[in-house]
Formats: sequence, structure tokens, C-alpha cells
Amino acid sequence: MKISAVLLAGGQSRRMGQDKATLQFRRKPLWEIQLSLLRGLDPEEIFVSARTDPPWRPADVKFVPDDPPSRGPLSGLSAAVRQIRSDHLLALAIDMPFMDTNHLRFLCGEIEPGRGVVPMIGDRAEPLAAIYPVEADVDFVAALSGSDFSLQGLTKRLVKAGKVRVIRVGKQEEHFYRNLNEPADLDFTLS
Repeated sequence: MKISAVLLAGGQSRRMGQDKATLQFRRKPLWEIQLSLLRGLDPEEIFVSARTDPPWRPADVKFVPDDPPSRGPLSGLSAAVRQIRSDHLLALAIDMPFMDTNHLRFLCGEIEPGRGVVPMIGDRAEPLAAIYPVEADVDFVAALSGSDFSLQGLTKRLVKAGKVRVIRVGKQEEHFYRNLNEPADLDFTLS
């Protein structure tokens, strides 16, 4: 099945103190690392979701503005899923540079018609490295019109509705989901 992909880059980066997308990690900006991962999947199309069109966005990547008022990644997911030409949307956060193309390819192999996948570490979903079916659009809109903008809560509802299936993340794969939130995280290297 063909997928579309969205790079979620709309966060305010309060704890980091600067835009995460342009942070240098292993001598490359995060946006370049993440787009390279997504391109390795050969998706139907790639979007970047942010509050405003980022100056670093390559011409072949489509900009999708967060639905105002921005409710964090939920706004980006909602806006992007309405734009896709495929049946599934792979979401990837800008601040997960340890993710691996082969792992994302594995997740893509687990989707089914009308059903995506959400990785789970322990009892916590990883909704910012997940694949959503186009049918989740109605759930994103409903969440945005409510008062709970938590992706954890939305993920539980999607699982219960059968729109996403949980993929348990093994210990050896947990590092793929590590994100960069504070300046000290940039010093972290895997041994």
C-alpha cells in the first residue's frame, strides 16, 4: 500500500529554547535527517506541518499549516490527513532523529486497509511516529472540537474503534523513539 508522510515541525520548542528543525545533530539539521528518513520510504507525497511555512522546506515537500488555533500535533495531523492522496498517513516528529528507515518500513508493512498502526512502549503510545488511516480524519476533527487535545487519549479511541492497531516496541527498538527536548539531549549519543 502506498502511504503519504508528514513531518510534524510545528512545536514551539520552549524547553529547547530554539526551533528544533534547524538544530544540528550529527552535523546535519534535524529537518534534513527526518526528511531523508521519509524519502527512504518512497511515499506518495511528503508534507511538513507547522504553524508557518518553514524557510528550510524543500520545494518537493508540501506545506500544510496547522489548523488554527493550533492544538499541537493534533492540529498538524488533522490538517495533513485531509490533504493526502493515499489511504494512510505516516506521521514523524521533527525531534526523533534516532528513528530508522527500516523500522518505519516495518511499521508500513503492518498497516491494513482502513487500519493504521501506533507503536506502544509499555503503556504509552508513540503517536508521533505512527501511521493513521484516512478514516481517522473524523476522529481528529472531533478531538479538535472537544476539550481534550491529548494524542494519548485519541490513540486509545482509535484503537477501540479499530482504526489503528497497537504494535509493541521491543527493548532493542525503544531508542528509535527517543526525542530531543532540551539542549542536554543533544549531547546524547548511542553507544
